[in-house]
Amino acid sequence: MNLQGHSKRIIVALIAVPLLLFIIIKLPPYFFLGLLVLTNTIAFWEFLRMYNTLKLLSFTGIFISIIIFALNCFYWQFAVYYYSLSFIFIALIRLFLKKQPEGSLKDLAPVIVGLLYIPGLLVFHWFLRAEGWQWIIYLYSVVWASDSFAYYIGKGFGKSKLYPEVSPKKTWAGAYGSIAGGAVTSLAVGYLIVNKSIVSLVLMGGIIGFVSILGDLVESMFKRDAGVKDSSFLFPEHGGVLDKIDAMLFAGVILYFVLKYM
Repeated sequence: MNLQGHSKRIIVALIAVPLLLFIIIKLPPYFFLGLLVLTNTIAFWEFLRMYNTLKLLSFTGIFISIIIFALNCFYWQFAVYYYSLSFIFIALIRLFLKKQPEGSLKDLAPVIVGLLYIPGLLVFHWFLRAEGWQWIIYLYSVVWASDSFAYYIGKGFGKSKLYPEVSPKKTWAGAYGSIAGGAVTSLAVGYLIVNKSIVSLVLMGGIIGFVSILGDLVESMFKRDAGVKDSSFLFPEHGGVLDKIDAMLFAGVILYFVLKYM
């Protein structure tokens, strides 16, 4: 990354991080919910855009993703009902939108997978917020640190490729860095804002660091399949919203279940 690109990343971070902290800590929880709705909408649009989804299916899918996200937040126990109804509705749109059956699965797949992938996973950030704003700060801090450790350790010491078919730049050294960065940051941040033992914090951080790698690889798999480098160019030198939350989507789910059962 050149100096100009690095400067753009810093500027974006200096604007976004204080704003995010203000929304999470100082404002009532429903402001954070609004931020999640916006995040869901943009990330879902980026996902469908990567696959050049038909416009009507895209607009319908985005609208349904917002409804599903809201229902997931407050009526999660009925998820099987509205996911089933959503599939029927989307499949019928494709049935009557194009008379040719060829390519129907290709047209439908991004919308259906996207509904499971983005609102289906992002809702766990709202569940964590219900446990206290501290857990959102904890999650985002640990994932961010894991990503940073993976990048710098991988860049400095990485030789053996982790999964070149999916993400050519990732290395085993970077993966170990992600786990180590997660454990260290979990201990530092968690000690200050959450009530967990040192052993629990180290274990949780290591798990989040590991899961963050998997979340990043899954999005890389989708991007390589779609033939794109970034989900969008919304943030200079940062890519799109989906690029920024890919690891957090997976990590949020795992952290929620760790808190419930660990």
